[in-house]
Amino acid sequence: MEFMEYITTPKLDGVTLYQANQAPIEGTLCITAHHLILSSRQDFSEELWLLHSSVDSVEKRLNGSESIITLKCKDFQILKLGIPSADDCVNIAYSIEALSNIADICLSYPFYNRVPIEMLEDGWHAYTVETEFSRIQNFVAYEWRLSYVNKNYKVCSSYPECVVVLKSVDDETLIKSASFRQNGRFPVLSYYHKPNKMVLMRCSQPLTGPNNRRCREDEVVVNSVLTTSSRIRGYIVDTRSITSTKMAAARGGGVEPEAYYPQWRRVNQPIERPSNLQDSLTRLIEACLDVGASMDKWLSKLDSSNWLGHVKDALTCACTVAQYMENGGSVLVHGGEGTDTTLVVTSLTQLILNPDCRTVVGFEALLAREWIQAGHPFSSRCCKSAFATSKNKQEAPMFLLFLDCVWQIWQQFSCSFEFNEQFLIILFKHAYASQFGTFLFNNEQERSENKLSEKTISLWSYLNCPKILCQYMNPLYEPNQSVLWPSVLPHSLQLWTSVYQCWQRFLPIQTEIWDEIVQIKQDNKEIRATVVKMKKYLVKLEKEALNRGLVDVSSE
Repeated sequence: MEFMEYITTPKLDGVTLYQANQAPIEGTLCITAHHLILSSRQDFSEELWLLHSSVDSVEKRLNGSESIITLKCKDFQILKLGIPSADDCVNIAYSIEALSNIADICLSYPFYNRVPIEMLEDGWHAYTVETEFSRIQNFVAYEWRLSYVNKNYKVCSSYPECVVVLKSVDDETLIKSASFRQNGRFPVLSYYHKPNKMVLMRCSQPLTGPNNRRCREDEVVVNSVLTTSSRIRGYIVDTRSITSTKMAAARGGGVEPEAYYPQWRRVNQPIERPSNLQDSLTRLIEACLDVGASMDKWLSKLDSSNWLGHVKDALTCACTVAQYMENGGSVLVHGGEGTDTTLVVTSLTQLILNPDCRTVVGFEALLAREWIQAGHPFSSRCCKSAFATSKNKQEAPMFLLFLDCVWQIWQQFSCSFEFNEQFLIILFKHAYASQFGTFLFNNEQERSENKLSEKTISLWSYLNCPKILCQYMNPLYEPNQSVLWPSVLPHSLQLWTSVYQCWQRFLPIQTEIWDEIVQIKQDNKEIRATVVKMKKYLVKLEKEALNRGLVDVSSE
């Protein structure tokens, strides 16, 4: 396929860019295979580069004097282009819509991108399963091991080839356990809590069905976790409601029968299903766009979207799991498929318990093992966003929900995170439209088949370049080894305005306060450095005075 087939008007002068709360920019519009580019005539520093893949919907309004194309983006930006003629408006709108909906991922920009900066590391191999296991090997080597039972993805297509499992369980048992779990997602180690040796595992639902079918091998895999004296109890946290689990059982899924998993207590902590979450996000953005509404009406719309309710549910579930582990219990988390709400909970739990996950490298490693390697279907879930006119059951903002939850914790414990808010925002944007290959495809098998690590650049390679990373560092960061217990009370959860109202581009008062705090801390650092220098200089003067006999030591 030739990209030029979709481009009928590659270049057009006299185009005006309109953005909320910004002066219009007039310039030349160029449409390339992957970008829409607008360069200003007056100020050459003003230039817009927009990936076609970041466009969620295209709307046009034809007019004699100036036709308007409205581009609604997946990151909730809204751009309007003033086009001189109606014919050019139709042609350009057609090109953008066609180029933003190319289904073949291998034709996307990451496969053509060449970053003009030197990469210091290969992000594709920075956070492998083997690398992450080596970090905890001294603590778990006697009990856990690396297994290549999924070599060539023959057991589970959404798992990586290498997984961490119990030493006491052989690969043959794992294969039989996989046949009892939806899509073959058998229980694997997600996190080892060093302070009390508790473990967090994840999997998909068991295929018990309406007749309460059992699998002895799966029982061995799960029950073996509690055989050591240090673990006398366990919790199976199901992210579905009781009603949902009953419906799933009627369709062949279900829950672990208590009779066969006697040491485990099953707990339901429901989080909204992916399809309903997409509708909730759409209603949220509609509320945020209603800038003319009264405060009461706006708050009513925000409440009816129930987005913050879903944030609360996710945080509550993660806190519940973290509390179980802190109190000396191991936890197995699953929902239905184990690729959505399950990953939200396991990753948030680690953020709450493990201070390493609050550093830049630790957070990237968390995303790599709990989202990318764990098989979250990014391409399906992030194909469209809140402005999409055609709805697909596969689309769902699960990763955005997770980032929102992280932001809520970050808001409450700002000094405990090495990264700033912009780091979370850039991750959100790259999940939906990126120049890099990290979030492409739905699982490791698809990435391997399409040779992603050979043909594209990893986002981690780019972000970890010192010149880039400095933009996302938190100047107020102070390492905090404590567990972070976020509040989920209504007044504690806030709307993430930097994301959901990004088009407003105003400087909120909290940003001014934040900048002032940063400046105070910088001044304090400089004053402390000056004091240290003065003390050293004073000690030096005293020594010189003693040497010259100018100080009467006996009188002191």
